[in-house]
Amino acid sequence: QVQLVESGGGLVQAGGSLRLSCAASGRIAITYAMAWFRQAPEKEREFVAAIDWSDTVTSYSDSMKGRFTISRDRGKNTVSLEMNSLKPEDTAVYYCAASPHYRGSSSNYDYWGQGTQVTVSS
Repeated sequence: QVQLVESGGGLVQAGGSLRLSCAASGRIAITYAMAWFRQAPEKEREFVAAIDWSDTVTSYSDSMKGRFTISRDRGKNTVSLEMNSLKPEDTAVYYCAASPHYRGSSSNYDYWGQGTQVTVSS
């Protein structure tokens, strides 16, 4: 059974930074395409960033490009999301997702974590 566990969320002031991590069971974080999505209260889930299994292709939502960076640590079997210049509108539950195939911004990922809360105060 595939398990994805997010960590690193919390409360941060606007302009600050956070680093989220997604730990995956087995070799998922090494061999699968991975992505981050987020969902704010009363809003639909939206795409944040994605990375293909070989780390050669990444994609970002336009609103996060230049502020957020997705990366993979093969030694630790984790995928991270570095978030800088955070804004109150970045407040959301952030979810990690995985798929054997690169899905880009599509939400058709096969596996999802439980999410980690990020709150940005003004």
